[in-house]
Amino acid sequence: MSNSKLFKSSLGKKYLMGITGLLLVTFLIVHAGINALIFVNDGGHLFESAAEFMGTNWIIRTAEVGLMLGLLAHILDGLMLWADNRKARPVGYAVSNASANSKWYSRSMGLLGTLLLIFLIIHLRHFWVVSRFTDEITSGKETLFNEMKEVFVNPMVVVVYVLGCLSLSYHLMHGVSSAFQSMGWNHKKYTPAIKTFGYVYSIIIPLLFAAMPIAMHFGWIK
Repeated sequence: MSNSKLFKSSLGKKYLMGITGLLLVTFLIVHAGINALIFVNDGGHLFESAAEFMGTNWIIRTAEVGLMLGLLAHILDGLMLWADNRKARPVGYAVSNASANSKWYSRSMGLLGTLLLIFLIIHLRHFWVVSRFTDEITSGKETLFNEMKEVFVNPMVVVVYVLGCLSLSYHLMHGVSSAFQSMGWNHKKYTPAIKTFGYVYSIIIPLLFAAMPIAMHFGWIK
């Protein structure tokens, strides 16, 4: 099978979903680690230093392009897989016992992915667009740390972010272990450890992200 036919097939789409999924899992670790520097509570100095390095280093900026392409591929691939599943089962079963065979979030990846896409657009508008496509940060008129404080003054924004992190958590509960399966990395010795890692990861990373707007809103971070 040629490469073009492979990635048009169901197997190829799942393979692409696994590759891009693992790329995004790695990115979330880095992103959460840098953002967590605000908890040092030094007025954002350490966080700002790390953010400036990430924003000016040409290697990081090049990787950022690859990351955005990977994210778009993950979204489009997910939509195609969802459409393929709908075509394969256009009419629901008269009697369904899906809950006995899988978790609800495993069956709701389309919904969770849609909620995450909406949240992602909001998040990119708040920070990525401001830092990359305006001179608000680069001119020195504002800092990314202060931008965070201003954004999270609004309690409704905090609620949206927390709900977004909750959706992320459920999405990852299925997505992390599923990514390894899509790559064909299954082994009776290692698969249980991978599932455990995926479960712990899907709780810690979203919890860390959710703690940031909450801490900012209530003034725990100065």
